[in-house]
Amino acid sequence: MKASVIVFPGSNCDRDAAVALEAALGKAPTMVWHGDAELPQSDLIVLPGGFSYGDYLRSGAMAAHSPVMREVVARAKAGTPVLGICNGFQVLTESGLLPGVLMRNASLRFICKDVMLKVERNDTLFARHYAEGEVVRIPIAHKDGAYFADEDTLDRLEGENRVASVIARRAARRRRQNPNGSRRNIAGIYNETGTVLGLMPHPERLADAALSGTDGAKMFTSLVETLH
Repeated sequence: MKASVIVFPGSNCDRDAAVALEAALGKAPTMVWHGDAELPQSDLIVLPGGFSYGDYLRSGAMAAHSPVMREVVARAKAGTPVLGICNGFQVLTESGLLPGVLMRNASLRFICKDVMLKVERNDTLFARHYAEGEVVRIPIAHKDGAYFADEDTLDRLEGENRVASVIARRAARRRRQNPNGSRRNIAGIYNETGTVLGLMPHPERLADAALSGTDGAKMFTSLVETLH
């Protein structure tokens, strides 16, 4: 299995994603610069978290037009799995690979904390090591993390079972709302085929016992075992 991590100017979780992938895969992924017009053969493409282009204009908007993204979009449409984490999720929506948009948090503040997520489905290559309905602890770190889409799109995502995870309701009730104000508590969504996942929380930041937990490691293990 070959994995590639796309690096944009302003990415700050690209190395974290690479470390988590290497731990699961046994070898380092290829780090691909955003300005490259070509993408090596890849069984998995990761768009990491960070602040691509300093979040100028709109988070992920400029990165979506980087030269390498033309190839990422083409590969994704051809069936290559793509994982977009935090800023990577923003890039996926801005590039049209996922519907909706990530807006400013309801508090208008940057939020960095652990949240409890409920895994909505485990029949995809990203989630096979989770149980359906399992509640896991994964960190968030964003200011533009409130998922928004119109009601028809939200109904379609839920009706087609394309919601990957939601902020666990017990956590949302305790705070009277989820941390960022995402519509219907959505924390991650899939494309129509389940091969593209956008996720605001950072599984790579909780993928080692030395980091106080391994809930995020299950995602990378799921990917490697499914795609190997």
